[in-house]
Amino acid sequence: MFAADPGPMPYREFAPQMTWPYEMDSRGRSPFGRAPRRRSYFSPARVGWNGVKTAVLLAGLGGLLVMLGSLFGDLGIVVGLIAGLAAVGGSYWFSDRLALIAAGAVPVGERELPIYHRIVEELAAEAGLPMPRLYVTRDRQPNAFATGRNPRHAAVAVTEGLLELLPPRELKAVLAHELAHVGNRDILLTSIAAALATAIGFLANMLGWLPLIGSSDDEENPGPLAMLVTVLVAPIAAGLLQLALSRSREFEADRTGAELLGDGHPLASALAKIDHAARFVPMTVEPSQAQKYFINPLRGGGGNLSMLFLTHPPTEERIARLIGRTAG
Repeated sequence: MFAADPGPMPYREFAPQMTWPYEMDSRGRSPFGRAPRRRSYFSPARVGWNGVKTAVLLAGLGGLLVMLGSLFGDLGIVVGLIAGLAAVGGSYWFSDRLALIAAGAVPVGERELPIYHRIVEELAAEAGLPMPRLYVTRDRQPNAFATGRNPRHAAVAVTEGLLELLPPRELKAVLAHELAHVGNRDILLTSIAAALATAIGFLANMLGWLPLIGSSDDEENPGPLAMLVTVLVAPIAAGLLQLALSRSREFEADRTGAELLGDGHPLASALAKIDHAARFVPMTVEPSQAQKYFINPLRGGGGNLSMLFLTHPPTEERIARLIGRTAG
C-alpha cells in the first residue's frame, strides 16, 4: 500500500517492545471487548454552541469574500458574493476531503489494519456514533485527527508513527479522544476556522502585491509595506482561530475519551509519549492546519508564526487533569 519503509523510527528507544498489530487474542481480536452503551457522552450545550460558532464562521468567510470583491466596484461585489457562496458551500461539504488531501491520508480497509478498525468500531458503538471512515498518513511523527461535517460523514486519520509507537490500550485512548471531537461537533468547526484563517492570509498576500503596497525595487519580493500588512494580518487570522477554537475543546475531548475508556491513565500515557516524540520528529503542516491534530505537530519547529496559531493547551496540564480522574 505504501512505498518502501523510510527507515527506523528516530524515537524507537522509548517505543513499546511489542507493537499494536501483534497484540491479539487467540481469535485474532483486540484484547478488550465492546462494552454496552450506557449513556450519552456528549454535552448538548457544547454541541449547540459549536453549531452557532460554525454558522458565524461560515458567514464571516462569505462576508470576507464579498468585502474583497467590493474593492473592485459593483461587479466585484457580485463576483465576491458568488465566490462567497461557493466558499461557504465548499467549506461545509468538502472540508473533510480538503483536510485529508492536505495531510496526504489514504483510506485503509479492515483487512489491512484489523485492530485499528476493531478499536474504532468498538468505540463508535460505545459512544453511539456511526462508524467513521479510517485513514492513515505516511508521517513518522505520531499524531491523529478527525474531520468531517457531522458524525455521519466523519473520518479519522492516524499517522504511521502513531501506529508504530503506541500499544493497543493507548491507541484506543487516542482514538477515543478523536471520536469525542466527532461527537462534540468540533470537527466541522475546526475545518472552517482553518479555512477562514487561510483565506485571510491569502487576502494579505494579494494586498501585498498591489502596486502601492507591494512596491519594491526587487520585482520578485514584496515591499516593506507588504511585509507590514502580512505581519499585521497574521495575528488577526490567528486571533480568529483562538476565538473560535477554545482550548477547552481539547480538555473536553480528553474528558470524554477518558470516560469512554473508564480510565484517564492510558490517554495521559499516550499524551506524554506523543508530546515527547513530536519535539524530535518534524511534520510539515501549515500553521493554520495544526489545530486539527491530537498534539500540536509544530512543537519541534515552525518558527514564531506557528506559535500564533497555537490552540492546544499545555500537554502537562492535559496530563494532570487526566491523572486526577477516577475510573468509571
